[in-house]
Amino acid sequence: MKVLTGYFTTESNAHVPIKNNITDYVIAFEDECIRKMQVEGVFADEGIEMIPSIYATAGASGVIKKETFEYIEACIVRAAKEHQNEIDGVYLHLHGASEVEEIGSGDHHILSEIRKMVGPYVPIAVCCDPHGNLCRDYVEDIQIIRSYRQSPHTDSLDTMKKVAGMLCQLMKKRQNIHAVYRKLPLILGGEQSVSADEPMKSINAYMDTLEEDSRILSASWHVGYIRHDCDVAGCGIVVVPSTGADQKYAEEVADKLASYVWEKRHEFHYTGLTMSLEKALRLALEFEDKPVFITDSGDNVTSGATGWNTYILRQVLAIKELKKHFLFSNICDPQTWKKLDAMDIGTKTHITLGVNQDEMSKSVELDVTIRSKGGLRGYLMHPHDLIYGYAVVISVEGLPIDIVVASTRQTMCEEDQFTNIGINWDTYDVIVVKQGYIFPDLKEKGKLCIMSLTNGATSQDTKLIPFKKIMRPMYPIDEI
Repeated sequence: MKVLTGYFTTESNAHVPIKNNITDYVIAFEDECIRKMQVEGVFADEGIEMIPSIYATAGASGVIKKETFEYIEACIVRAAKEHQNEIDGVYLHLHGASEVEEIGSGDHHILSEIRKMVGPYVPIAVCCDPHGNLCRDYVEDIQIIRSYRQSPHTDSLDTMKKVAGMLCQLMKKRQNIHAVYRKLPLILGGEQSVSADEPMKSINAYMDTLEEDSRILSASWHVGYIRHDCDVAGCGIVVVPSTGADQKYAEEVADKLASYVWEKRHEFHYTGLTMSLEKALRLALEFEDKPVFITDSGDNVTSGATGWNTYILRQVLAIKELKKHFLFSNICDPQTWKKLDAMDIGTKTHITLGVNQDEMSKSVELDVTIRSKGGLRGYLMHPHDLIYGYAVVISVEGLPIDIVVASTRQTMCEEDQFTNIGINWDTYDVIVVKQGYIFPDLKEKGKLCIMSLTNGATSQDTKLIPFKKIMRPMYPIDEI
């Protein structure tokens, strides 16, 4: 038996000024594509051969240029066409939040084209991020679709293997099933749906209970993605029946799960300490232990922001008699990074830091010393042995401030990322990172963790985002 496989992930933030070219993607083919998809062992154990199409990821970034998407999609469609008489199933890893010029959802477009190619009955399974936008046609065209449970996505690899395993069994014992979808008039940001907190803990526990029923293969909750305006934005749930005879029962379970989530709509909130930057800095400066982590939530690169905002740095530079040791990790400025990277460690120099795209990324003049250099490693489900960009660590002359100047946007959320660029995070009192909610390693390490409500491409106040195309009424934008 053979399974067509493909990987396409982009979390498209329409509020950033840069669009994705093909050069913004990590791309792999053939054996490297199979290796990067991380489910080869699941299919091999079942004696199923993987047919690779393309592995393409730009992570959280901007809207995709049409010609870039068309190339990626063509690779998947071409593989389907070349092997259409051999394919027993299709396994796709799709994020769910892509947005393509003139097209809309790239995820939805790819699935539609693949379904045309393989026909209506070949089983298709999709593993996806919960921060993706779905619609009924998309879901009901799939036999199996399941998102990660945890946010941050600590269960991503387990979910990939789970979905691949479900598809193996369906390929061997074919059933006339399709996933069941229920859309909710509810729109949330990822920072309001952290799985370690309520109501997500209860929702996940309820879905775990539903999956214990032999008639239900899978249940998942899709928070959605709010960083581009589209008619499929908003929350939804998906239930997959085990057999064709369970299809009607899955519809009933979907109604129950949708009702369960909807009744908890008033409980969604920011997890942990959340406050204005002014209050966050005041609290960090007064705090007697260390380290304190502050997240620059308006420049959250894990949700597609650029990572180049200097706003918090400028506020700290303005503090008189700064006594706390600050680390900024990272500020993305490719031109300044290039200049610094050409110099030796220990060099003293003058730099202009900041790309001057807008008020948030306004540049500052600094006299600095180069401390260390290194590669920016992956985190969570991303391969930790790969380098996603480069950084130079600098110290500001005369001030207890160190800055990681990066060649690209990359969040710093695990200790080995810091170590790899020559940083001992125990040195610092306050560490500023480009995230929304706090990631697990930082939460464990931090004596105090604060999400600062800064402005930028990932503003946290849903009511301030100028949606035009979404379904209305939609809570909490509208009172329902």
